[in-house]
Amino acid sequence: MAYMSQDRKAKIAPVVRAICKKYNIKASLAVRHHSTLVLNVQQGSIDFIGNYNETVDARPGGFRNGSPAEKSIQVNPYWYHEHFSGRAKQFLAEVLAAMNTGNHDRSEIQYDYHDVGWYVDVNIGRWDQPYALVR
Repeated sequence: MAYMSQDRKAKIAPVVRAICKKYNIKASLAVRHHSTLVLNVQQGSIDFIGNYNETVDARPGGFRNGSPAEKSIQVNPYWYHEHFSGRAKQFLAEVLAAMNTGNHDRSEIQYDYHDVGWYVDVNIGRWDQPYALVR
């Protein structure tokens, strides 16, 4: 059963903070429902929304199942490498690796069996507070 404690978060937080500082990103780390480690990115020098829109639009089919992002994005941790490029992809790769330190995924989807240490979410902006691009 997925479980994330405040103690585990406290051990992961310094590494995540260092990565955010390296990329000039302002973000906060939180635990949701004792099962999910959440990184909320408020502002930074990386244009995540523009990068996402360009990268997804360039792929075959583009936005056939949705529309371009305007103010915020909920990053899919399993498909970020398909949705982002350049510095945005590098940041997400580093931060997701740090957030998954010590995690496990022994899920077997064929048998509808899910076994993860904890879930990981990355939110770029929020529905009520858009991501702020700082140049």
